[in-house]
Amino acid sequence: QVQLVESGGGLVQAGGSLRLSCVASGRAFSGSVMGWFRQAPGKEREFVSAIRWNYGGTLYAESVKGRFTISKDNAKNTMYLQMDSLKPEDTAVYYCAVHFEGHLSKFAATYNYWGQGTQVTVSS
Repeated sequence: QVQLVESGGGLVQAGGSLRLSCVASGRAFSGSVMGWFRQAPGKEREFVSAIRWNYGGTLYAESVKGRFTISKDNAKNTMYLQMDSLKPEDTAVYYCAVHFEGHLSKFAATYNYWGQGTQVTVSS
């Protein structure tokens, strides 16, 4: 069974940085695509970024381009999201997710497995 465990969330002032981690386990992830989504109170879950497990390849939401960087460490089965220049509107629960169809996707319905989420709060 695939398990995804996020960590690294917290409270930070606007302009600050955080790095989220997502440790994946339960099967081989070759050929998979891993993504980050977020959900603010009263809002729908929205796409943040995604990365191919093999050969890299990344996708970002326009709202985070130039501020967030997605990366992975295949040896550790871990994906990261470096978040810089944080804004109050980045406040949300951040989720990692994975699917095995091979293509970068910004649609939550594509992803089969989800973590429990980690809270990110950005104060103004």
